[in-house]
Amino acid sequence: MTLTVALDAMGGDHGPSVVVPAALRAARMRGDLQLVLVGDCARIEPHLKGVPAVVRERSIHLRHASQTVDMDEPPAQAMRTKKDSSMRVAIDLVKNGEARACVSAGNTGALMATARFVLKTLPGIDRPAICSTLPTIDGMTHMLDLGANVECTAQHLVQFAVMGASLVSAVHHVPNPRVGLLNIGEEDIKGNKQVKQAGRMLEASALNYVGYLEGDNIYKDVADVVVCDGFSGNVALKSSEGVIHLVSSFMQQEFERNLLTRLAGLAALPVLRSLRRRLDPRRYNGGAFVGLRGVVVKSHGGADSYSFCNAIIAAAEAAAGDLTSRIETQLGGTLEQAVAG
Repeated sequence: MTLTVALDAMGGDHGPSVVVPAALRAARMRGDLQLVLVGDCARIEPHLKGVPAVVRERSIHLRHASQTVDMDEPPAQAMRTKKDSSMRVAIDLVKNGEARACVSAGNTGALMATARFVLKTLPGIDRPAICSTLPTIDGMTHMLDLGANVECTAQHLVQFAVMGASLVSAVHHVPNPRVGLLNIGEEDIKGNKQVKQAGRMLEASALNYVGYLEGDNIYKDVADVVVCDGFSGNVALKSSEGVIHLVSSFMQQEFERNLLTRLAGLAALPVLRSLRRRLDPRRYNGGAFVGLRGVVVKSHGGADSYSFCNAIIAAAEAAAGDLTSRIETQLGGTLEQAVAG
């Protein structure tokens, strides 16, 4: 059985030069994938030169779109004036049932606004959120929101908590996921009004709420779901990625300091390579827009082909696992229970 994923081939900082090789890589990894590259065919075709006809026939298809959403374009303007953009057409394919999911590295605000307008939200959900997997000391955690909603009410944060817990339970089969609320301290007196109110609501809910988490607890495996507004989540995510690059750079500088440290570096090379793989943020690229009536995955705008490929695989796995329906089923009365509490 084939699984079709629509790709916004023009989105992001690099467009087809990244999306096409990523699509070919993903097709090799999953033989059941059919990938629809949406965008300006005249710009996409040169990147497919040399690809065997059998591969194109089996796995790669093109769908022309005459417009592109710029990375700095206001979301409302993109929705109003670019109905034939690669982003919009890719989402329309999901809406029409021609694709099971779509992936874009394009303008986050425009992607969220368009996806919400076209696909609509699940019952009881006011705002979809970006949820992504992050590594922890002993496994992984899921964090949301990572940039879709800069300002949130307490009710929005509670909805994020329910969606995140439902996702972890449905996809990763964790029966009672631990939910934490990102804050500037663990004490009840810390945080702004929205966070304090959300904390009280979560304490009274049926969720397995473990309390406030400070930023350094995100990666300590103390929660399966970390909830925050999109501003805080995006800053935390990008800061963490920057620290990873900083540590990698410092380690390289130290190992290259003199002959003795170079020899030590050679001896430690297998461990260093393994560490780099585990910490590589490209492995975790691809944030799902949870709360929509369809699977939409946002890739980093500056993603390379390896990173974008991982976003494609994440979308394929979400679609194959029937993520939207399973989250809706898991939600049931939990959302009402949490908000009422």
